[in-house]
Amino acid sequence: MTGYGKAECDFGCRHIIIEVKSLNSKQLDLQMRTASLYRSHDIEFRNIIVERLLRGKVDLSIQVEHRHGTDNSITMINEPVFLDYKQSIERLCKNNSMPLPDNITEIVLRIPDVYKQDNDEVSDEEIKAVLSTLNAALDNLIEFRKQEGDSLKRMFYNKLKAIEGYLKDVEQYEHARLEHIRMRLNEGLDKLAQMQKIDVDRSRLEQEMIFYIEKLDINEEKVRLKNHLEYFAATMENEDNIGKKLGFIAQEMGREINTLGSKSNQSDMQILVVKMKDELEQIKEQVLNVL
Repeated sequence: MTGYGKAECDFGCRHIIIEVKSLNSKQLDLQMRTASLYRSHDIEFRNIIVERLLRGKVDLSIQVEHRHGTDNSITMINEPVFLDYKQSIERLCKNNSMPLPDNITEIVLRIPDVYKQDNDEVSDEEIKAVLSTLNAALDNLIEFRKQEGDSLKRMFYNKLKAIEGYLKDVEQYEHARLEHIRMRLNEGLDKLAQMQKIDVDRSRLEQEMIFYIEKLDINEEKVRLKNHLEYFAATMENEDNIGKKLGFIAQEMGREINTLGSKSNQSDMQILVVKMKDELEQIKEQVLNVL
């Protein structure tokens, strides 16, 4: 969802500058700073942004610079606006124990909204130019998002490949793990039988041991995790607006990895589980930035 777009145009004596910035967010959170000339069209601007950007913390800025000598209009200082800005600066300095700038008049005169023209009417043609410029800025932001998305996709594939590699490495420890569990149980029972002078029903012991070892079997978790890895990759290629869905798939991957860890009972397998968790955590962090 991260992106930046900027576009500019000229209309009569006005130079229009539009900037759009976007960060990740669960919903669309839009902040708008629109030149006073165009504030009556804020809803129209908002609707375009909602339709094109869908999600993200979006910051829109529309500025107007007046150029002299391009038409018969006269540019003047808007005194109420000038005084309001000046008083705000003075109040800010006083409340925060900061020195008042010597060039406060010059600073205020640099603010575009301080100026007005004797014909500040906005024509339909000018609004069309503003909307066209807004869409151009959004085009640039969306292109920025696509480049960021391509980078994230490469990262995701690397992480998925790493998790899949660790999952394959688990296989080499499975047989030894079960044999170690079986041996440890037998040794414990033999010691108990010697200490308590009791006989052990070996047939019943085998049945219970098979039942216990079956509970530690991880084949289902391995299959489900592999399916989740494949589904994550397929979703990246075949669907739009996938951020939330990828987040859900990553949660399911986490459940299977956690179950592998709880069933492992083997240090080498647990190390592999920790590595898988580390790779998955990095995926979860970056999924938050996917639209």
